[in-house]
Formats: sequence, structure tokens, C-alpha cells
Amino acid sequence: MKISEFQQLIAKKYVKRDRERGTSATFMWFIEEVGELATALANNDQKNKEEEFADVFAWLCTLANINDVNIEEAISKYKDNKKKGFK
Repeated sequence: MKISEFQQLIAKKYVKRDRERGTSATFMWFIEEVGELATALANNDQKNKEEEFADVFAWLCTLANINDVNIEEAISKYKDNKKKGFK
């Protein structure tokens, strides 16, 4: 599945509710998932790491959807050698 397909899947299922919740509250859900990923990484639990990476990515897509950002287009700067150096 392409990133844009996954982002569209998330939008199709959740965008109405996500827009009602808004960016600030959605960002808090995203941060909670990042915290759960941090715990999974610290515990070195492979199954839980995979689940939490998926959750973090889903919430990132949600944030992108409600802020009208196409993640696949946004990350093209990395594949097209437009990104020079590291931050």
C-alpha cells in the first residue's frame, strides 16, 4: 500500500470526527501514541513496537488530513534529492 492510499483510508474512515476534534486535540492523541511507542521501544517488545509504529503513523495521517497535507507529496523532498543535509 502506498502512503497516499493509507492516508486516504484513514480519511475515509475518520476525517469527519477528526475535523470536529480539531488539530490541538488530535495532536494530543498523536503524542499519547508516541509515548506508547516509546514504552514499546524501551521494553523491546517486537509485536508491541509494530502495533505502536502503526498507531503513530495512523495518527500522523490524521493530523495531515485535517490540515490538508498530502504526506506522500510532502516527503518527496527526500526522494527527489531536494533535501540537502540534516537538521
